[in-house]
This record gives sequence, C-alpha cells and structure tokens, in this order.
Amino acid sequence: MKAVGVKALKARLSEYLRMVKSGEVILVTERDEVVAELRPARRQLRPADDVEEALEAMADRGEVTRAAVPKAGWTFRCRGLGLPPGTALKLLDAVRADRDEP
Repeated sequence: MKAVGVKALKARLSEYLRMVKSGEVILVTERDEVVAELRPARRQLRPADDVEEALEAMADRGEVTRAAVPKAGWTFRCRGLGLPPGTALKLLDAVRADRDEP
C-alpha cells in the first residue's frame, strides 16, 4: 500500500490510476493525515433493463436472497370490520358531501 500527498497525486494522477487499475491501494494524505483511499472498483456496473433482471443478477452474485415463497403465491386476506356491504361507500359519500358544502 502506497501513500501519496494531494499535491503529488494531482501532478501524477495518471500514474497512480494505472497503479490502482493493477490492483494496488493508494492512500491519499493531506498534511500527513490519510483523507482518502483509491482502490480498484469491485465490478463494472451496467444499467439493468428492468428490476427483475437486476434482482436476478444480484441474487446470482449472492448480494440478495431470493424469497422462500414465490411472489405469485402471496395473497392478502382481510376479514373486514363486520360492517354491512356498502358502508365504506356511504361514509365516503357523506365526507364528500360535507366537503362540497359552503
């Protein structure tokens, strides 16, 4: 691991980038204090065509875990509040009527 001051880094940036591309980590210092690290990128990012494709790729790399239950099998059931059918619509109509009054 090499250390370089900001001024020297600016003067020879291309040289240090070549070192980083070859796998070396460069510590950037300012007044003898490390302020940054230059290191090779983990992987080349590319935009995914859709979310499903991106999630599949991430799962293949082990970055996310697939759900145990397939999404198509998910259901949401609501028992309701035990009110007669149409109650919510009547309440909504009443609220709207109140809103329309001057």
